[in-house]
Amino acid sequence: MSVTIAVIHIPTTKAQVEESSALFQRLAQADSLLFEESFNKCNHAVLDKIITDDLTFYHDTGGVQNRKDFEKAVRENICSGTDHKPIRQLVTGSLQVFPLKDDGYLYGAIQKGKHKFYIKEPGKEMYLTSTADFTHVWILVDGNWKIQTVLSYNHQVPE
Repeated sequence: MSVTIAVIHIPTTKAQVEESSALFQRLAQADSLLFEESFNKCNHAVLDKIITDDLTFYHDTGGVQNRKDFEKAVRENICSGTDHKPIRQLVTGSLQVFPLKDDGYLYGAIQKGKHKFYIKEPGKEMYLTSTADFTHVWILVDGNWKIQTVLSYNHQVPE
């Protein structure tokens, strides 16, 4: 009786890309577009360009939204006025990016981090309303990065 032993070599690499990598920098820029331009400045044209038609948004206290519901919520809840404007800030150093590949070809990435939410009111200093974790799945669509899945969770209200 002979026994054959097969050795399979699976290369190990660091899954998270370095902050200096082109992928990390591109998705950090995409995060800024999503939040700084769209959420904070209410530039709806930017939002339209960076989310997929089949977007799914999962929120631990607000439920599940599709693209239409998400866009409506941004317009009506985030961008409905300047008297009580929500503002998002990324927690410095919290952003991580993990490439998604199929047969060695990059097709997307997982981006995760922490952010803080504030309220900006005329004549007052911004004040913290919550912190949360997020995980985004970004997909390459015709050479452009678009967000397909959003997980927004672990919302904490300051004491």
